[in-house]
Amino acid sequence: MVDTTPLSRAVEHFADRLRAAPQSRLQRGAAAEALELARELARRSQALEGVEPREMPDAGMFAAADQITVAGHDLAVVLTGDAEVAEAVILVEEAQKRAGV
Repeated sequence: MVDTTPLSRAVEHFADRLRAAPQSRLQRGAAAEALELARELARRSQALEGVEPREMPDAGMFAAADQITVAGHDLAVVLTGDAEVAEAVILVEEAQKRAGV
């Protein structure tokens, strides 16, 4: 069984930073960056599960933190190797940097 703790921590950290961010920061692109990350994590999860891809909807800037949390945890359940976990962590960390939170 693969240890997905690093991914869960990275996702939770980014989500916490989004929840603490001012609305102006979310409007300037942090929420959009988070949504793109959530969509990418969901795409990867669906591909590994072998299900037909569905795009995560835009539920608004105040839902972005919850969306990355759900998508990140869904992905963590289906990852099978340490390299996949490391790659997902990098995705999360890079998105957080671009979001500026």
